[in-house]
Amino acid sequence: MNTLLSRLNGCAVAVAVSVAATVAAADDFRLGLLTPPPHIWTKAAEAFAAELAEESGGAHNVTVFPASQLGNEAEMLQQLQTGALDMAFMTVAEVSNRAPDFGAFYAPYLARDVAHAGRILRSDTAQALLEQLPAKAGVVGTGFGMAGLRQMVSRGEVNSAEDLAGRKIRITPFAPILDFYNAIGAAPTPMPLPDVYDALANGQVDAIDMDAELIWVLKYYEHADTILQSNHMMFPMVGLISGRVWARLSEEDRAMVGDLMARHVDSTIDTYVEAEPGWLDDLKGVGKTYKVIGEDFFADAVEKWNEIWSKKSAALAGLRSVSQETAN
Repeated sequence: MNTLLSRLNGCAVAVAVSVAATVAAADDFRLGLLTPPPHIWTKAAEAFAAELAEESGGAHNVTVFPASQLGNEAEMLQQLQTGALDMAFMTVAEVSNRAPDFGAFYAPYLARDVAHAGRILRSDTAQALLEQLPAKAGVVGTGFGMAGLRQMVSRGEVNSAEDLAGRKIRITPFAPILDFYNAIGAAPTPMPLPDVYDALANGQVDAIDMDAELIWVLKYYEHADTILQSNHMMFPMVGLISGRVWARLSEEDRAMVGDLMARHVDSTIDTYVEAEPGWLDDLKGVGKTYKVIGEDFFADAVEKWNEIWSKKSAALAGLRSVSQETAN
């Protein structure tokens, strides 16, 4: 991490912005994220804020704004670019809108299981992608976390991928995920997280693409007939600092803030590796049809996705090599 942050110090020049009056004072940072207060990402952000205040002797304080209080991720990324927001824990999916190489993380079945996903995210190949962010998005990436692997919850019976054709499936609205569900023949339906429970309850959507934590904690299974343990994609997160804020920090503060954020972002990987199997076991006991499916279930949709993204992301081949190297 020290090596990465040293390289990013040089990238601060590439951000090519001056310190403006809109930048918050160094001792009063704001951190935004979309997850609700009980979520692991939010807890990690709060732990980062507490440790930074302690480590800096109160010189640096962070206020955490969960549940999209500061806007959706696209809005928060724009705020990071202008300096109106100092920090964020953000899905890699949103970052991929500015830096398409990051879409490679969503390759279907890139990871065999949640622990394998963690090894991929911690690889040198993955970490090197962070170097693109100052120039392409005006932010500094400190490290990767995740929300485990993606599963599906459906109203009605699902016995094959054909049963998903034409059905409205709630997704996060990003190209890699859209391309996967379009390849299946489903009707991917972008929707903010706070709206998902009611949408599934009233039939506004037929199914949802979601991580095991939220399926369990927010009880999405209550309005479903079928739970598919598909593990079809990892769902990475990245810790971000506004390029404007980074440019004004001393090298000492960059090391302290960057290293602490990286550590707490990375901690989410271990949390999911430990907790996800328990959530899945809990979901097996809620009285719904529970099926474990794999890559073959999706027929040629995975191949279609790979064909599309081999042209969109130069990083895909490298991450596939890492996947093979870290499979065991």
